[in-house]
Amino acid sequence: MTVGDIPARQMIDDYPTRHGPEPALLYRQDAVVWGGPEDGPIDAATLQGFEDNGFLTVDRLLEPTEVERYREELRRLQQDPKVLADERTVAERGSGEIRSVFEVHKVSEVFAELVRDPRVVGRARQILGSDVYVHQSRVNYKPGYTGNDFYWHSDFETWHAEDGMPRMRAVSISIALTDNHVYNGGLMIMPGSHKTFVSCLGETPADHYKESLRSQEIGTPDQDSLSILAHRYGIELFTGPAGSATMFDCNCMHGSNGNITPFPRSNVFIVFNSVDNACVEPFAAPGRRPSFIAARDFTPVAGPRET
Repeated sequence: MTVGDIPARQMIDDYPTRHGPEPALLYRQDAVVWGGPEDGPIDAATLQGFEDNGFLTVDRLLEPTEVERYREELRRLQQDPKVLADERTVAERGSGEIRSVFEVHKVSEVFAELVRDPRVVGRARQILGSDVYVHQSRVNYKPGYTGNDFYWHSDFETWHAEDGMPRMRAVSISIALTDNHVYNGGLMIMPGSHKTFVSCLGETPADHYKESLRSQEIGTPDQDSLSILAHRYGIELFTGPAGSATMFDCNCMHGSNGNITPFPRSNVFIVFNSVDNACVEPFAAPGRRPSFIAARDFTPVAGPRET
C-alpha cells in the first residue's frame, strides 16, 4: 500500500491548519534533501545550501535560443481562443489579462518537453530522492502595469489542506522567461523558513480555488507569524536574466509584489512531488481541487536521467 492509498482520516496529521482558533508555528517533521550529490547534477555544496536555506539558483538553466522558443509559445497561448476559454486559464482581477495558465505541460507539448528535460526533472529527482510526478504546472504572465501580487504563503500549507499532500516532499522550480529585476515583481523568499510550518486560520470554503487563484486570503499566514519569520530569517529577492531558475522547497515562505513597471515578469512554474508522497483526501477542505491544479495522476515523469 502506498501513501496515496491511505485515507487522510487514518493518517496522523503533523501539520494541522485551518482548524484551531489561533495560528501556530510548528517544527518541520520531514527531511529537506533526500538524495545525495551522486544522484544528479547538483553538487554537494549546493545541496547543503538547499538544506539550509530551502532554495537554490541556476544562473543559466536555459540558453537564449531556448528562452525565445518558450517566449514564442507564451505568445501563442496568449492568442489561442481555446486557451483563453479554457478553465485552466486564470485572468487578473480587474484588468482581465491572463494571470496564469495551469496544467501547461498538458496544454502545450513545448512545455511538456521542458518538464521531461533532465536539467529540470533530474534536479527534482535528486532533491526528493525518488521518481517524481507533476503535482502542478503553470505559466505566470505578470504583465506590465497590471500584474498583481502573490501574497506571502507556503505552498505546502495549501497543498496539504486542499489537495491532501501528506508530507513535505515536493519541490518547485521557477524558470524565468523574462528578465527579473528588483522592480518588476520578482520572487521573494524567507531563507530558512522551510523549517517552520505556519498553521493558518479560517475554514476552507467549497470551491475555494475559484477565488484563491486570483487572490488568496484563506491559507495565508497572519501578520504576527510573518513578522516572526521575517525578523528571524530575513527576505531574499531573486533577480536574474531570462533562462535563470530558482528551485525551492514546498514549505518556503514566499511571495511577490505587483508589477507597475512596463516590463512583464513571465515564468514557467513546475511542482514535482515524490511518487512516495502521493496525495490523499484533503486535510482541511470539503473536497479536492480540480486535477488541473492538483494532479491525481501519480505517473512518474519519463525521460532520460542526467548525473
